[in-house]
Amino acid sequence: MASGTGREAASDPARAAAAATEAILRDTRDSPHRGVVVDSPPGAGKSTLVVRAARELASAGEQLMIVAQTNAQVDDLVDRLATADPELAIGRLHGSDSPPDPVLERHTSVVKSTKVADLRERQVVIATAAKWGYVKGVEPWRHAIVDEAYQMRSDALLRVAGLFERALFVGDPGQLDPFSVVGAEQWAGLSYDPSASAVVTLLAHNPQLPQHRLPVSWRLPASAAPLISDAFYPYTPFRSGTAPGERGLSFGVVSDGSGPDRVLDEAAASGWGLLELPARHTPRTDPEAVAALAQVVRRLLDRGGVTVSERAEDPVPLTADRIAVGTAHRDQAAAVRAALARLGVTGVAVDTANRLQGREFDVTVVLHPLSGRPDATAFHLETGRLCVLASRHRHACVVVCRAGVTGLLDEHPSMEPVQLGVMVKFPDGWEANHAVLARLSEHRIAWHP
Repeated sequence: MASGTGREAASDPARAAAAATEAILRDTRDSPHRGVVVDSPPGAGKSTLVVRAARELASAGEQLMIVAQTNAQVDDLVDRLATADPELAIGRLHGSDSPPDPVLERHTSVVKSTKVADLRERQVVIATAAKWGYVKGVEPWRHAIVDEAYQMRSDALLRVAGLFERALFVGDPGQLDPFSVVGAEQWAGLSYDPSASAVVTLLAHNPQLPQHRLPVSWRLPASAAPLISDAFYPYTPFRSGTAPGERGLSFGVVSDGSGPDRVLDEAAASGWGLLELPARHTPRTDPEAVAALAQVVRRLLDRGGVTVSERAEDPVPLTADRIAVGTAHRDQAAAVRAALARLGVTGVAVDTANRLQGREFDVTVVLHPLSGRPDATAFHLETGRLCVLASRHRHACVVVCRAGVTGLLDEHPSMEPVQLGVMVKFPDGWEANHAVLARLSEHRIAWHP
């Protein structure tokens, strides 16, 4: 009977996700260990898990603290938690120079303060890791939840570890590594490397901690989940929560035969599209590539895109706020914004992978990090950067890229220095880029602007 139930859960995404969630919550409540680690792929319901875990702990009479990495993440969690449970007493701890989002004013159950003493009796207190790092001289919380734990540096975890007795660590191992403004080579391989991920350091010292994973992405469509899982999560595979054909993207205006229109038709049919420009070494803000990105977005809107999904019974118009453009560098994003403005396009999210991390859109248009480059640097090969750019969409992703990147990769094989004691991140950016480009080549539209 048990094996049959297990097989049914494995074949049903919703049941598989529910079974994983129950196991996580059980360990969070009852495990004798001080920590529980949860790996979450893109769009697997990480925030939903955090909200549910917080509510269950609070309903059991526990007080807890929640650690997030940015003020935007904190405000989003406060909003989600207060919306899910309007009676829950929530404290929003913030800095004097970083007031909370005004949207939180609608929740009467939320108390905001710059002093933890004002919030210590609240059932849940939420703040950034940086703000928690300044909290001293308080009775430790029994429980903590650390959100986006893979984007938290280990030195930040060390600063707050004395504030709680046990914690649930939730994060996406495939996203960008923690950011540091200084070089960290002198600490590489040491057990106290402050630049290492909090989770990596935690597990290095506590390998016995329970580890779980969320097995289903509710964001990525059936056309995208297999590629993202294979290319970026080979040891923690996942699948889409929807089957082929459950989602669709179509246009009310027929193609004009241009490169942007043809790649949009390809993306609508298959979920992926590669608009390939002629091979050329270019400045980072490649004018032709920037113009191509803007034209693809303009045509997405001009052609009256419509999406069909499990979220609505009727087709939903594709609006500007459901489209994003992703780049590797801020100057590239600025150039795209200017190009879109010249075409009269407003309301589209245009930003770097770092800033798009954690966000979700219906359609994304991406400038490949290696497009037009003469070399393949560690920055542009970083696995998490490509993973973020390729995993923000619910329906389709269009990649704009100069031809020749595959050859560039072959000319610049992975030559990262080997350092003793450093966990090797697999797959590396070289392999991941090859895997993604191999798939995109099946959906290539060559265009000479």
